[in-house]
Amino acid sequence: MMIAITRVAGKDADDAVRCQRHGHSCYTVSPLTADVQWNRVRDFATAANRGAFDCLFFSSALPARLLGPLITTWPRVVAIGPQTAAMLAPWCEKVEVLPSFYSKDFVPFLGAWLRGKRVGIPRADVPNPGLMDAILRAGGVPIEVHCYRLKSTGTLLDTARAGAILFTSVGSYRAALWEHRPGLIPMAIGTVTAAAMEEGGIPAVVTGDGSLEGTLDALNRYLGTRLAQEGNTHDRTS
Repeated sequence: MMIAITRVAGKDADDAVRCQRHGHSCYTVSPLTADVQWNRVRDFATAANRGAFDCLFFSSALPARLLGPLITTWPRVVAIGPQTAAMLAPWCEKVEVLPSFYSKDFVPFLGAWLRGKRVGIPRADVPNPGLMDAILRAGGVPIEVHCYRLKSTGTLLDTARAGAILFTSVGSYRAALWEHRPGLIPMAIGTVTAAAMEEGGIPAVVTGDGSLEGTLDALNRYLGTRLAQEGNTHDRTS
């Protein structure tokens, strides 16, 4: 199946290879564009190199790609998933990866270690009060830096070639201009995005575990079930 995947331009990485491994093909559609705030990126790297943070949390791949080459003094580093960790691998010797793909698991992952620790969080200008509050309740000090802004492209997404569209974040769903035509399977990369789609009136037919691979697995299970149901219907009517 051909899948239209919502990504900020340049963040598609190895989507095509991973889709191919699951028997699908894909192309990128971009409801959002990233406006990098280079002064904040450089200031964050300078602060990290002078030891201002006890821990860095990278909740997406773009900040990792921007900051990896600039940071020379690394504290404890946590990435939200293996793709984000891979972005840091050329520069950071040890990157820990959350057991799930959700930032809500950051505090449980670090546990009591967080008390009194300063956590640097480079990210987009999208509020995450749940993460900030959780770190504070654990006794940590969250230092969030918005190193890029996400802006709507205002472009109608090309879904004509696709059998499914995968929304990779709440922001990409809410910013997307697209035609919800019959036969197009709406997919959410995880439960948070699925909840936003439900709220927006277009429930996800397929919901992943927060990762592309998990979503592709869920898609294949859905397609297998649908094929079996169609086969049963054919048997009953033949």
